[in-house]
This record gives sequence, structure tokens and C-alpha cells, in this order.
Amino acid sequence: MAATLHDVSRLAGVSIKTVSNVINDYPYVRDSTRQRVLAAIAELDYTPNLSARSLRSGRTNVISLLIPELRNAYFAELADSVMRAARERGLSVLIEQFGNDRASELSVLRNRSGRMVDGILYSVLGLDESDRDTIAEVSTPMVLLGERIFNGPKDHVTMQNVEGSRAATELVLAGGRRRVLAIGAHPGEVIGSAGLRLAGYREALAAAGVAFDERFVVPAGTWHRADGARAMRAFLETGLAFDAVVAFNDTLALGALRVLQEAGYRVPEDVALIGFDDIDETHYSMPTLSTIDPGRDEIARRAVELLVRRIDEDADTREPEEIAVPFRVIQRESTPPVLTGVPADRGAAAVGAAGLGAEAVGPALVGPEA
Repeated sequence: MAATLHDVSRLAGVSIKTVSNVINDYPYVRDSTRQRVLAAIAELDYTPNLSARSLRSGRTNVISLLIPELRNAYFAELADSVMRAARERGLSVLIEQFGNDRASELSVLRNRSGRMVDGILYSVLGLDESDRDTIAEVSTPMVLLGERIFNGPKDHVTMQNVEGSRAATELVLAGGRRRVLAIGAHPGEVIGSAGLRLAGYREALAAAGVAFDERFVVPAGTWHRADGARAMRAFLETGLAFDAVVAFNDTLALGALRVLQEAGYRVPEDVALIGFDDIDETHYSMPTLSTIDPGRDEIARRAVELLVRRIDEDADTREPEEIAVPFRVIQRESTPPVLTGVPADRGAAAVGAAGLGAEAVGPALVGPEA
């Protein structure tokens, strides 16, 4: 049977109250007593009853992370970043996936009673401004992640999708490429990663005087490697000449890379290729993949920081904050070396109740990865 608080008390030779004080890190316990209790906990492999503790303290020290899917490398690595940021604050993370359909996402959100978690980090995928009231009705402290904009009512931490995609496109344009393919579009989408990254791609083309050609925009479904491979094969069948690919995430780029190599294209000599997200696999592909680092660790750190602040408040006394973290252009082997031509100032500012400019950040890093 599992060890109990009474078992720890008997082995350590102290009262149950003293054991409880040690578990809850009460400061006024003698070091010798604390060490004796901790040794007993270790010997008995005792695990505190979180449910009982939450009834006494009103806190579980557990937060929830709602994400579309762990199969997507970006969300898996985001979850890792969140867990590390939470651990630094003594919190555990409960991860729940809601899939890629709107009905499941709404169901997960509406069923978040919050009774067993202190707060929620929610990476929104398919909801929009029409769902603002649904989000507002969640009484548990919540911080939104991702690019969906709801103009409040919750704190929001996001990446710079338009600016990052523009920088990715500018990098290949700076290398002299002019027939630039975009992989990962979701037709009709405006607010969402695909819509925003397409906007950045178009902005870069326009700034360079390159005409936008709808034929060079290739849709891709759920942004996995297979989607990138299918999109690349579909475009190759058109016979159109091209010299660069901007993929809207790294897994699309990795799928496209495989198909390009199978078809005899050399990367980057024949086709420059860049992704978005800086997932771990991009360091080890052949060639290594140029990409946009969207600031995943910073997103996790700021989101957990905001959530803890909301949890600690007795009431919502502050206006919701909106924070866009800075990104970096990471140049690796899949794009020709370019040391100039890409604007270096790619910082962001926190957006709070006072508006833009609340917090200045430094420029992005451009050039070969350090």
C-alpha cells in the first residue's frame, strides 16, 4: 500500500502537523527536523495527496496546457518549454490535446471546469472573434497563446507571424531568388498562422518589386511532413520554374526537402529552402534547415509569468495584456550565405493597456547560426 502522512510521521518521530509543514515548505521548521522528515519521505517513497492539499490551500500547483496536438513538433516543443518554465515556479503541467476540428476545441474549452487546476494556458487554433464570449466566460485564470486575436478578454502571448514570414522571404530574395514558392496556405484564411504568414510572404515580394503569382502559393492541410511532401509533388507536376521555397513551418519544409532531393534538385544550389519554428530536427536535416525562431522559450516564459500573476490576484484588477515576442532569422545550409539584405531590426514590444512601446527588446540575429 502507498505510504501515508501517518507513516512519515511515525518514521520521522514528529507530529503529522510537522510533516505537513515540511511538505508545504513552512519556513519555521528546524533544519534537523526538516532533514529527518525529508529522509522519511524518501525512504517511504511518499507522494503527497494533491487533492487533499488543494482542499486545504485552495491551490493545486497544477496548470493546464491546451494544445491542438503533440504530433506537431512545434506544439510538442512548446509543451516542453512550458513545463520547464512552470517547473521553475513549482508548478506541474497537465497537457490536453483538442485536435484540429473546431467542435473538439470548443468542447475542451467549455468542459474546463478549473476545479483541479489553478490556471490554463490555451493555444487557440480554430476559434475567432465570434467566440470571444465563450473565452470570457472561463472563470479560471487563463492566458491565450497563438495568433488568434480576441481584443481581450484574457492575457495573450503571441509570435510575430507576419514579420517572421516576411523576414524568411526576404532572406531568399536577398540571395537573388525571384521565383519563390510558398507552401502551407489555407485558402480563405486571414487570421491564423497560414493567413498571416502568407501576408508576410506577399509583403516581402512587394517590397522587392517581385510580382505576386497565385500559382506559386500551394495549399497544405495540417502542416505535417506528409503535407509538405504532397504539396511539393503537386507543384512539381505543374512544370513551373522556381528557385526558392518558403514553407510556413519546418515540418512542411522537411517534407518538401525530401521530394526536392528525390526529384534531383540541389538545395540550396538549385532551390533555396527556409522553414518557420526552429524545431530541433532542423539542426540535423541534410542540409540543415534555415528557419525562423519565433521565440518559443520566451513565449512559454512570459505566458507562465502572466498566468502566475493572474492566479495570485484576488480579482482581475488589471487590463488584459498582449505581448508579441521577438523572433530570429536562423540561416543554415538550405539557403545560400547572405550576410546583408535582410533588415536586422526585428524586435517587438509588449502591448498592454498603455499601448505599444511598453517594453523594448533587442534586434533579431541574422546570418549563420552561432
